Amino acid sequence: MPEQNFSTKANKIRIITQVLTTALKLWLRSQVSQVSQLEVEIQASDRQILSGRIPAVSIFATHAVYQGLHITQIQIAAENIQINVGSVLKGQPLRLLETVPVVGELLVDEKDLNYSLSSDLLSNAFKDVLVQLLPENFAKFQPINWQKILLENNQIILCGIRVANGETTPLEISMALQLLSGHELQLTKIQIKHNQETLTEENYAYNIDLGSDVDIQELTLLPGKLKCRGRINVNP
Repeated sequence: MPEQNFSTKANKIRIITQVLTTALKLWLRSQVSQVSQLEVEIQASDRQILSGRIPAVSIFATHAVYQGLHITQIQIAAENIQINVGSVLKGQPLRLLETVPVVGELLVDEKDLNYSLSSDLLSNAFKDVLVQLLPENFAKFQPINWQKILLENNQIILCGIRVANGETTPLEISMALQLLSGHELQLTKIQIKHNQETLTEENYAYNIDLGSDVDIQELTLLPGKLKCRGRINVNP
């Protein structure tokens, strides 16, 4: 009889562990609108999972879409994750109970970056750059239909078209990108051309603060691809 009770208890724990593991994978999928490949490895004992603590998780995904941004490949790892285990066992969605530092690497190729042109995150970023650099001329550029992004050695070229009164005029922004600190980027050598007329000097620069939750260790811009390595805090 004691052996049967032990076996029954072990089976129940195993089922609960499977439920929580599935819930974690579903939560990860809910964070993206699309993903081609998603591999999740959870390093935790049954007892740790039942207590709501997961010592380590590693994730590998390809062609994921997050808030309209297309990410070609991403590999991340997180440690000491606290989840609402009691609520999950009652059928409620998984939630993080504490901030989780996540370290990883991502790769975005030029094709996927162009797929992201319509995202609010990118369009708002482009708008902020134009507002800061050309406050007097920005209004006359609206609206802009961004056409493509080209990635070169440490250079980004952004091409768009302004449509007004039935006429179209080209707009091109070229800039270099460098990492100032873990959470601050700098756009340098910015040139803005509207209908072949250069509107800025080449020594123009613009800083972008990504916030205290971001810590980028490496940012590399190569022909056709962008690589990034660092840490970001995922908040509950």
